[in-house]
Amino acid sequence: MPGPDAPPQPRILLVDDDDLLAESVAEYLRRHGYAVQVAGEGRVAMDLLARQRYELVISDIFMPEVDGIELLGLLRRCIPAPAVIAMSGSGVGRVECMLKMASVLGASRTLGKPFQPAHLIRLVHELIGPAGVKVAAG
Repeated sequence: MPGPDAPPQPRILLVDDDDLLAESVAEYLRRHGYAVQVAGEGRVAMDLLARQRYELVISDIFMPEVDGIELLGLLRRCIPAPAVIAMSGSGVGRVECMLKMASVLGASRTLGKPFQPAHLIRLVHELIGPAGVKVAAG
């Protein structure tokens, strides 16, 4: 647990309908000092976003009901808008097309599944910095 003078843990919302993947990624990010909330579907993520500010949203693109593309549209209206990593791994050609679309619609970074955890943490550091480090306001 961080001490009283430690900067607050950056908050990450992880949205993926693959429970096993979501929990393993969340645990990895927590071990790196991030506060992670998991949403198993886009609708739950939308409810959480209405109540809590997150520095980063990591979202799968292909999900039932509210998918990652719809979620990106909502995130663009958040003030301030969180950084977004859009990820997918459902069919090679389709994945590339959807990741490109996510980028055009405002995703800060995209990530194909499967991915190496070290690659994910590099992207997280690029977007919101390492946990425990206060980032100066721009």
